[in-house]
Amino acid sequence: MDERELIKIKDECVAWIRKFFEDNGPGCNAVVGISGGKDSSVAAAICVEALGADRVIGVLMPSGVQPDIDMAHKLVDHLGIRHFVINIGDTVEALKKAATEAMDGELSVQSVTNIPPRVRMTTLYAVSQSNNGRVVNTCNLSEDWVGYSTRYGDAAGDFAPLCSLTVQEVKALGRILGLPGVLVDKVPTDGLCGKTDEDNLGFTYEVLDRYIRTGQIDDLKTKELIDKKHKTNLFKLRYMDCFDSGIEVKA
Repeated sequence: MDERELIKIKDECVAWIRKFFEDNGPGCNAVVGISGGKDSSVAAAICVEALGADRVIGVLMPSGVQPDIDMAHKLVDHLGIRHFVINIGDTVEALKKAATEAMDGELSVQSVTNIPPRVRMTTLYAVSQSNNGRVVNTCNLSEDWVGYSTRYGDAAGDFAPLCSLTVQEVKALGRILGLPGVLVDKVPTDGLCGKTDEDNLGFTYEVLDRYIRTGQIDDLKTKELIDKKHKTNLFKLRYMDCFDSGIEVKA
């Protein structure tokens, strides 16, 4: 994708964000969780271009000690946006302890991994509802494709500006938006388990993005893994399945 195409996409996304707020909260603020990674950085930056820095609120949510918290501070300083730092560590630990005691046993590894992002989303909505806000979903197409998100955690939100862009496209958009390279090219991690996204997935985003956009992939085992993750996690991309009683609604 060349620069002209990227600028066109950026301008269309900016217009789309403005229209969303016109229809779903004129005068409201965009509230975005800031990790210091590319997705939250680009999402915040494009909201600033769409709404102005005075209508974008960043929320930094370390869980105890976050070694790369300086990257999150670098972003909010670069954009000049209002921000809050809310440490969720005590809440996460209290919830884990209460759940473990109630079930008289250990929480699963997946449960422990997913509690922090769900607490973060609760925090974002608390900030949003107290500051006339709408919560930004920062997931990209690559993550959504293979279900690399937490349902009702980072997969939640009120609007999703990056959901149709791959990781490579998000990074390119970040450069068009003038973000510091250290934020755009930061190795993606979930900040929870100590591993990179690609370690957890079992393949690189470059391989995944090429497969998504061209259908081409060199390793058949990787293709099978991607296809399996995609099929297994499709439920995350739709509204919850609902029973239809067939009773007529006349309102």
